[in-house]
Amino acid sequence: MANQVTVLGSLNVDTTLRIARMPQPGETLSTENKSSAAGGKGANQAVAAARAGAVTRFIGKVGNDEAGRFMVESLNNDGIDTSAIITDKTVGTGAAFILLDEEGQNSILVYGGSNQQIKPAEVTAVEAEIAKADFLITQFETPQDVTLAAFTIAKQHGVTTILNPAPAAKIDPAILKVTDLVIPNETESAVLTGIEVTDVASMDANAEKFRAMGVKNLIITVGSKGAYYNTAAASGFVPAFKVKAVDTTAAGDTFIGALSSQLKPDLSNIEAALTFAQRASSLTVQGLGAMPSIPTLAQVEAANQA
Repeated sequence: MANQVTVLGSLNVDTTLRIARMPQPGETLSTENKSSAAGGKGANQAVAAARAGAVTRFIGKVGNDEAGRFMVESLNNDGIDTSAIITDKTVGTGAAFILLDEEGQNSILVYGGSNQQIKPAEVTAVEAEIAKADFLITQFETPQDVTLAAFTIAKQHGVTTILNPAPAAKIDPAILKVTDLVIPNETESAVLTGIEVTDVASMDANAEKFRAMGVKNLIITVGSKGAYYNTAAASGFVPAFKVKAVDTTAAGDTFIGALSSQLKPDLSNIEAALTFAQRASSLTVQGLGAMPSIPTLAQVEAANQA
């Protein structure tokens, strides 16, 4: 039976500017290409989960504008239930501006817009949608008080909660106490724990620090190297697949969404789910754009057989 995944998160229209290299302070560069696509960490994660086979729902907010209607339509095209997306009448839809260089590396500027207008009461109103899920995922592109309200409801209904603390920010300690699995990258993990990630020993130390803060299970994504995991039952490192990266935008989001489509709520198959997520992410970085490059289940399975 397919996993039921609900994502609380951001909806942004991404504008990508392709450049030869990142500009220096005060420098002006010409862009080689400009393109726009649906995005936002929340939307990307939901699409990755849906394309990988999960029954997916979305909780979020858009502006009363063409960008908002475009975002809802984009999620609908992937079969995602958007009935819990609210339209804000005063603030526009979120947006992201991505600088992408020839090496596939990016720098991103985000305008939160309506993503920052979600209120805890609006999440409480869709409790039934949260209760249906096996997993509830959220990030830090929506307010933390909303995350706390949603995760508190999730725990009341036995739903496994996944926190992607990105972009890194000081976390309300109460959120960590209702988080089952936290998934930062190595930089975010170091910011949150104060322990730099350099090797397995330092990752183990990060896991212990997160446990002290209330989270028993940790995955640290380490870019092209792979992903470290530490749960109550096991720990280890799953290497990434070696590919030529064209655009790393949404690689981490694909990883989390794909992971949620395969992971068992008790995390008992975490290594197999991580391998699947790594494969999905490796396909994403070989394409241009965030959402357009997220693979389907069939594409991941085909890559595994190649």
